Amino acid sequence: MKGRDGRFAKSGLAPRLRRMASKIILAGGTGFIGTALAHRLRERGHEVVVLTRRPPQRRSDGAREAQWDGRVAGPWAAELEEAGGVINLAGSTINTVHNAENRRRILESRVDPVRALGAAVRACRQPPAVWVQTSAVGIYGQGDGCCTEDTPAGEGFMPEVCVRWEQAFREECPAALRAVVLRVGVVLGRRGGAYPLLARVTKLFLGGAAGDGRQGISWILLDDLEEIFLRAVESDAMRGVYNACAPEPASNAEFMRALRASLGRPWAPPAPTFLIRRVAPLVMRTDASLVLQGQHAVPARLEAEGFRFRARRIEPALRALAG
Repeated sequence: MKGRDGRFAKSGLAPRLRRMASKIILAGGTGFIGTALAHRLRERGHEVVVLTRRPPQRRSDGAREAQWDGRVAGPWAAELEEAGGVINLAGSTINTVHNAENRRRILESRVDPVRALGAAVRACRQPPAVWVQTSAVGIYGQGDGCCTEDTPAGEGFMPEVCVRWEQAFREECPAALRAVVLRVGVVLGRRGGAYPLLARVTKLFLGGAAGDGRQGISWILLDDLEEIFLRAVESDAMRGVYNACAPEPASNAEFMRALRASLGRPWAPPAPTFLIRRVAPLVMRTDASLVLQGQHAVPARLEAEGFRFRARRIEPALRALAG
């Protein structure tokens, strides 16, 4: 069954952990994932404080905002005192042309907030019990093999960003805190991320595969990602690195085939690699590597620990989003 936003209804298909409500600090909580997660945390009874670079605003979800610059500790750091946990989602979009300036911004926007949070946590008399840090499955680079949490980092810009991101977290997170790293895949939801753009393109009968279509898409439905974050905050058993993606990754060709079917569109011709390399930076204002490269990551640790995904396969996930 589907619930709000075309999602699968919350019918007990994933672990429901009952923990005492606490204050959760959500860094970078004004984007697509952060907004949804703040709402879910509030539903579970947690007090949520969102760290944001913009002036604090009144929110309809009941969360409270505190301003920070994402670089150094400031008055916002007092919010971490006696908090139940901190979740760090901060990082500027990678959906841009990866020139020298944008590469610097992408890296600094991930490493600097980790450094700032680390300094704030170490200054606490009673620090948060858990720090949940995001990373990305892009750490594995380009490849056809199946990537588990034990797979070594790949080569290229995005693997380098993820390695330095996680290294900063290891250096900054005190040993006394329970540390969780979630390597997040391509998040699918109606209100943000990759899905709205891909759906629009497909509705215009342009939903063909990109290049040879073999590149992997390690995707996850927003519902499932929210539950993984909740589990990371509320379950003392979660520690270390986890792939936060669906158990059955899809190739680009499989993904686009399922998307066309969910939207009632016929076969569309693939977009040639040379055309994508030219069009992506000039027309789409993004980097061609984001379209032409990918990996097949699987959530080996989550499955071993009994996490039950609502959406394991791409076809029902896209049907749910299509409504």
